[in-house]
Amino acid sequence: MIHVESLSAEQAAAHLPELVELLQDAVNSGASLGFLPPLTEATALAYWHGVIPDLAQQTRLLLVARQAGRIVGMVQLELATRPNALHRAEVQKLCVATHCRNQGIGQSLMVAVEAQARDLGRTLLVLDTRQGDAAEGLYMKLGYTRAGVIPAYARSADGSLQATVIFYRLL
Repeated sequence: MIHVESLSAEQAAAHLPELVELLQDAVNSGASLGFLPPLTEATALAYWHGVIPDLAQQTRLLLVARQAGRIVGMVQLELATRPNALHRAEVQKLCVATHCRNQGIGQSLMVAVEAQARDLGRTLLVLDTRQGDAAEGLYMKLGYTRAGVIPAYARSADGSLQATVIFYRLL
């Protein structure tokens, strides 16, 4: 059974080892999350130390999925803070542990992050994903609209440049 919850800055700090492990697992298995494999523990830890202040300032939300008490997935919501953008947010870093994929965890996280966005009065979500990744199909299944493709957007582990697909969803 999957349980999805939002973590505060303090809770995220208390679960740093699990969050580091999840990020390393995702990146080292090929997920395009802004890092290249192999992702070291030090680099993953530094990333999370940068996220925690955003959680404390409530400019970012972190939702995690738990299975048998362990964190097995996550998604983040970066809240736009400019006066003309308070209706939108960016979905970031959706990932699921490799041993838990294809169980509906990613979909559960997306449904939960959309509910959180609605509760905060956010009516537009945007996100991007590497073209051809499984997430692309998930986002389309969930009703996201493909806005376009940017070629040569992000570097892969083999050094090649990959396209990214931009999606949006009006809530």
